[in-house]
Parts: sequence; structure tokens; C-alpha cells
Amino acid sequence: MALRFYTRKRREVPTVIIVALIDILIVLVIFLMVTTTFKQQPALKLALPESSQAQKTGASEAPPLVVSIDPQGQLRLGADARPVTLERLRQELLGAVAKTPELRLALSADKMAPFGQVVKVMDVAKEANLKVVNAYTKETGKP
Repeated sequence: MALRFYTRKRREVPTVIIVALIDILIVLVIFLMVTTTFKQQPALKLALPESSQAQKTGASEAPPLVVSIDPQGQLRLGADARPVTLERLRQELLGAVAKTPELRLALSADKMAPFGQVVKVMDVAKEANLKVVNAYTKETGKP
């Protein structure tokens, strides 16, 4: 009895089409970019006052210039919350209004912030001819 050895054909290594994989990855990245929403996190943690009329800002609106007032009454300007004095805030607002006449100001004050500072910021905004000054609040009963 003789042993028969079968000679097998070598199987070809499966080919991976890299171009197709790259196309699929690009489509996935575009899908994730379109469906992801980005929430702007404030640089300063404030306990906002509650309001029954609190509203969320629309995504299509131009973002307002944000002035934050912490519980000690310190002023901070912009999304990066850089500290400013009242005089520096006046200069920044005048410069910003000169560039963008329809600029809106959003006041984000802690509920324990001195009310005098809030009034001073509103006075500076009026001096700079800002038409719209909103206050950030949170809905009643929301954390």
C-alpha cells in the first residue's frame, strides 16, 4: 500500500483593498462630525440664578460676548474667562462694538455675586452702545 500525497495548490493570501477601507473611514468620520454636537463648557464654574423663563440660545445665532462675575465680584471676559478690570472691560467692549455693531453681551453672574458689579457691567455695556444684554440663568428645578 503506497501513500499518496496530494499536492495542494497554494491559496492566495486574501487581498485587502485599502482604498475602499479609506473611503469607508472617511464616510464614518464625516458622519460623526455632522451628528456630534459640541457643548461649550464655561471656564468658570458658577451657580447660576434660577428663572422660570430661562431659554436656551439658538445654534444659528452668533455667539454673544460673555462676561462672568464670580461670587467675589471678579470680572472675567470671554470663553477663556480671562480676568479683567472694569476699565479694561470698557475698552474691550468699545473695541468689540466697533468691529461688530450688532454684538450681544451675555452676563453670567453667580447668584452670590455682588449686585453692584452686575449693575456696573450693565452700565459699561450701555456706554459701549450694546443693544442686547442677556443674563445666563438656569431653569427652575434643574441642577
